[in-house]
Amino acid sequence: MKLSYMTLALKRSPNQQAALDELLSAQQDLTSPLYHHWLTPEEFADRFGASQANIDRLVAWLQSSGFTVTQVARGRDFMVFSGAAAQVEGAFKTAIHRYEVRGKIHYANTSAPAVPAELADLVEGIRGLDDLRLKPHMRQGAWPAVKIEGAAPGPEWYSKAYPNLNTIAPYDLAMIYGIGKLWDLGIDGTGQTIVVAGQSDIDLSDIETFRDSFGLPFNDPWEMLIPGSDDPGSNGAMGEADLDLEWSGAVAPNATILYVYGTDVVAAAFYAIDQALAPVLSFSFGECELRTPPSDYRILANEAQKSAAEGITWLASSGDSGAAGCEDQNGPYTTSITRANVSQPASLPWVTAVGGSEFGEGNGNYWAPGSNSYYGSALSYIPEGAWTDEDYVAQNPGLGAFASSGGGASMYASKPSWQKGAGVPNDGARDVPDVAMTASWFHDPYALITGGNFVPNGGTSAGAPSFAGIVSLLNGYLVARGAQSSSGLGNINPMLYSLAQNAPGAFHDVKTGNNIVPCVINSTQDCTTGYFGYTAGPGYDQVTGLGSVDAYRLGQAWAAALRGGY
Repeated sequence: MKLSYMTLALKRSPNQQAALDELLSAQQDLTSPLYHHWLTPEEFADRFGASQANIDRLVAWLQSSGFTVTQVARGRDFMVFSGAAAQVEGAFKTAIHRYEVRGKIHYANTSAPAVPAELADLVEGIRGLDDLRLKPHMRQGAWPAVKIEGAAPGPEWYSKAYPNLNTIAPYDLAMIYGIGKLWDLGIDGTGQTIVVAGQSDIDLSDIETFRDSFGLPFNDPWEMLIPGSDDPGSNGAMGEADLDLEWSGAVAPNATILYVYGTDVVAAAFYAIDQALAPVLSFSFGECELRTPPSDYRILANEAQKSAAEGITWLASSGDSGAAGCEDQNGPYTTSITRANVSQPASLPWVTAVGGSEFGEGNGNYWAPGSNSYYGSALSYIPEGAWTDEDYVAQNPGLGAFASSGGGASMYASKPSWQKGAGVPNDGARDVPDVAMTASWFHDPYALITGGNFVPNGGTSAGAPSFAGIVSLLNGYLVARGAQSSSGLGNINPMLYSLAQNAPGAFHDVKTGNNIVPCVINSTQDCTTGYFGYTAGPGYDQVTGLGSVDAYRLGQAWAAALRGGY
């Protein structure tokens, strides 16, 4: 059996890691001459990658073991190779077995792989010895699909398809979150690029129908199958890809969207980072930290640091299972039996974790009775609470398992120096999420076209690409205002937390709601009452982070901060 895409991740020396930590801090320090001095992949390789001599040693060993080396990273921090299962078993001293997981056959290594002792100091870990991939943070089948026949329908068709449901259009999001004010200034993504990472083929007609239906300019995403990867075909991750492509492009309608994909979404993200394809990376997949081996987390952390050093802003959804990040939001069970946990890569300090909020209209008048010339009906910002649809799920068990904003404390990452401010827990851990956007599947869901169908959707996997669109607009705004000379903000978390303290008007503080989920009492040490989770409150919280943003005010505050004031 051939394993076509395996990754040998390389280890940095202690001196390299210390120097990289220092650089990453300086790149976000407004007083440093290295502020926003981004590295090219080759510059990263020369400072923090393996030496060419060690690369040659590892390539020679892989080849002598019968493998074919298909790629050495430009950053010289990983290499891609392929080979047969028997070669894997011989070289890495582990067996490859088949397993039945929820009725499907998968393969995986039976024990941690090992390399020869003389090479152990060079190798951080190995990925790709199994086909157990990260799952998309997307709701499956929350609403029955409505087939679209013929030409792209007008917005009124969507309200008729679900007469009792208020579905969000791109221009609604623009009105609610101050995005439209940036559009009015000509900041619409022109000249900007966003990478969306995925692991399924797509049908461009879905994206074209979405854009045509809501008056967005024609702008097909560019598809890029990563070299060396098998074509994954159309699979269960296609809906996630459509959601991410449609909504990153909805917020930044004239940005170039690169859809980088393969059989493994992590490999797709690593390729985009190593090739420095864009200053913004949207990622809507994840796995809880408890199920992530330490070596895998270190590999992810290394690549996230590399993305930050290159000026790439990595956005990731925080998950849709509330505080129970190890539970499957699309699974058969509605009560948790696992520990409270957060999802990676959102939990990495160099990644911006996007959680979920939910509009609370109450008795206010926030929606017009019909759509306007911009194909939207939102009249203003709408007050938000934390996103939780747990009660809705409990009352309608056929709709799925869990439905609330992922959040909590990392078991791997310690508290970053920049994660401070009102509400930030004194827990010594990296807390998740950082920001939030509307996410409810059942109350004001996002419009989505996938598989030729209209399927209202949501979750934090809608918030991540939408916020990626906002970051792309920020890049354009700051360049247009002369606040920075080129696109690329790198790790935006330090600035977000600083602005939340010094320019709070750029944020909508979400103070109500929770991500509490039901659990089986005493199934873990976290479940003593039948429920566990976190509650939103003033300032930061482990449900909605710093809250949602007003994109226009955020841009203004960011530009002011770069000029020395708020």
